[in-house]
Formats: sequence, structure tokens, C-alpha cells
Amino acid sequence: MQTATDASAIRARTLEIATAHDGLEAPLLPTLHGVQNALGHIPEEALLTLAEHFNLSRAEVHGVMSFYHDFKTKPGGRKVLKICRAEACQAMGADAVAAAAKDKLGVDWHETTPNGAVTLEPVYCLGLCACAPAAMLDDKVHGRVNEQLDTLLAEAQS
Repeated sequence: MQTATDASAIRARTLEIATAHDGLEAPLLPTLHGVQNALGHIPEEALLTLAEHFNLSRAEVHGVMSFYHDFKTKPGGRKVLKICRAEACQAMGADAVAAAAKDKLGVDWHETTPNGAVTLEPVYCLGLCACAPAAMLDDKVHGRVNEQLDTLLAEAQS
């Protein structure tokens, strides 16, 4: 549970990020990215602060945030492993890769390992169809992960 100090710190940091984007034509989306980069997720206090700062309703801010699957409302793992679920990757064995990753990490989609190391996410196309199945560990894309899943999982948990 967050304390009042945590909420105040979140509000202050969110306001700092929002103010830095005030000159943009459409500042909400880059501000949401900034908040998530700074805090690791977008907490409720940030939504309320952004709504007030940009003169929007909380529902409008939440609608934008929830439309994009990369925005998180709770902290995730230190690393994020995304496994492609698109048709080309499925045709090349992504279902088996996903099942093995879930089994070895002991989590399901959108869950984080108990030690906080890895969050597992589905993604729909990484643009690496010729090297399917594909995955992304943080910002690095990997092809033919059915051949290197154990290595990728070890890297994710390090």
C-alpha cells in the first residue's frame, strides 16, 4: 500500500513530466510514456494528476492509457519478455515456445515471476516473420527463439 508520501512523490514527478510536455500539440501520449519510463508503470495518482494538468477527465486519460497495451498500471518485472502471437510465428512454433516459457517461468501472460525478474507479455507481430518465432527481451528482438529459448530465459532472469 502506498503512503501519502509515495502519492505526493508520484504526483510531483508526474507533474514535472507533464510540464515538460506542455508545448506539444498533443502532450498526453508522450507524457504517459515519460511517466511509465520514470516510474515503471502508471499509477492511479498519475492518472489523476494528468487529468487535472491537461484539463481532461480521468476517464479520458484512462481511455488513452488503456488503448495502448504497453502502458502498465502496476509495476512489472525488471525485464519484459514478449513472445509474438501473430500467425506467422504461430505457424513456426510460437505456441510451443509460449507454453515452454510459461512453464519454465511459472507465470501466465501479463504476470511477473515471484522474484520480480521477468514479466511475460504477448505481442502481435514484431516484424521478424522471416525468422519466426520471434520474441523481444526488453528492447532487443530475437528470431528463431524455439532454438534459443533456454538461453533467452536465462538472460531474462539474470
